[in-house]
Amino acid sequence: MASPFRVVVVGAGVSGLAASHCLHAAGIEHVVLERRSEVAPPEGASITIYPQVLRALHQLGCYEPLTKAATPHDRAWTRWADGSVAANSGLYDYLKENHGVDILPLERRKFLEVMYERLPDKNVVRTSSKIKEIKHLASGVEVELSDGSIERGDMVLGCDGVHSFVRSLMWDQAEATSPGLIPAKEKTAFKTYWKCLIGIGPPASSLGGSDSTMVHNTGYSHLVLAQPHCTFFFVFFLLDKPFNASDRVRYTDEDAEALAATVADDPLSESLTFGDLWRRRVRGALISLEEGILEHWHHGRIALAGDAVHKMTPNIALGGNTAIEDIIVLTNHLHHLLQTQPRPDTASLAKTFAAYQAERMARIKWATNTSGLMSRIQAQTTTFHKLGAWLLVRLPDRGAADKLLADYIRAGPKLDFLRVQGFPRGKLAWGDEGGDGRGLGGEAVVRSGAHQGAVGRLLLTVGAALGVAALASATRHVLFPLVAGA
Repeated sequence: MASPFRVVVVGAGVSGLAASHCLHAAGIEHVVLERRSEVAPPEGASITIYPQVLRALHQLGCYEPLTKAATPHDRAWTRWADGSVAANSGLYDYLKENHGVDILPLERRKFLEVMYERLPDKNVVRTSSKIKEIKHLASGVEVELSDGSIERGDMVLGCDGVHSFVRSLMWDQAEATSPGLIPAKEKTAFKTYWKCLIGIGPPASSLGGSDSTMVHNTGYSHLVLAQPHCTFFFVFFLLDKPFNASDRVRYTDEDAEALAATVADDPLSESLTFGDLWRRRVRGALISLEEGILEHWHHGRIALAGDAVHKMTPNIALGGNTAIEDIIVLTNHLHHLLQTQPRPDTASLAKTFAAYQAERMARIKWATNTSGLMSRIQAQTTTFHKLGAWLLVRLPDRGAADKLLADYIRAGPKLDFLRVQGFPRGKLAWGDEGGDGRGLGGEAVVRSGAHQGAVGRLLLTVGAALGVAALASATRHVLFPLVAGA
């Protein structure tokens, strides 16, 4: 009897653990290789899961345990640099009304723990397994590990992050078999535009029990997410000059301390400064943030997902969600293929991988561009972004939920071979329930690849929600003075 189709997943982070869940649900044999000695190391800060991804995680039996590990956001505060309140929004309530469930913020480490503990078979995850080489055979792949052991399968799925080793091996394979297929410029497509102080501190009553707070500054911004048991914090600094992500910068604790000192006096509420939060931190670090989208997500029997092929700023928390969505869509295509070809050849896999990428690309461009746009608005990096900041805080809560987010959430994918049973319903139908996930606004931002172009389109969307009078007022009182002083 022929051996079953098998996937070798590299990386046991957000996308890697999601892959294990989805592949198991599809009845696809697999192994997950993780180079670290543990699945959920004490690193990073938070991850926020959107309703469309929670719907898919509900299909996998993970939604309920995640709700027990997180406290939904209450209010969304926006403040100016002096600490004054620009907006106090009930956006999260409207999102739940629209889509049936809350957006869930939780510690990234806790998310990984829940995903790992809910695996139907934990034995598929191999820790301390660093890959050394991938060999393409006539009917499969061999993945050699640093300890000399071999994992065999029919394909490799690279879920190993922005500095993906699988991607590097895929590029080498492509150059050997199809010289010039992947141009040199694609290998530097990821650019580092930001550095970010991230961390976790104790709860702070002045930030609210479960509120989010965003503080506008010039050239940088603060984001603070309160939870009953802790506080997640981020400070995003736009670099003077971006550089290739491959030229990695490893910041030290001293670098983090020095940068934190420059913003220590920034108010986060009426009685709390960033310095107060930083001094009481449980952990904190200074990291680089990359942006970009690759044009080649696969070659031969290798496919990539998540940060290995697209990277966006975390200001609106779409990175982890898009990574999980990648896995959902790829699993759907693999499941469909295997119904007719239990052991597909390389050409059939290539068509399946291409279909996966094609289905994802427009949505990834929207998420990446919108994330970058919002990051720049929050940091008020140009005149146009300052205008965007002024307008956005005047957008009604309902307008923000309906005009800027509803389309994106409604169009999220699910596992198409599993039913959705018992998931809470909102007032809006999902795109796969008869709607197309479009038509509520948001198209303005989707089509623009340039951040400044996206600002103009975003202003049209916001203006439509606010009304002509408000947009005219914004132009008269904000745009003209800014341009005059630029």
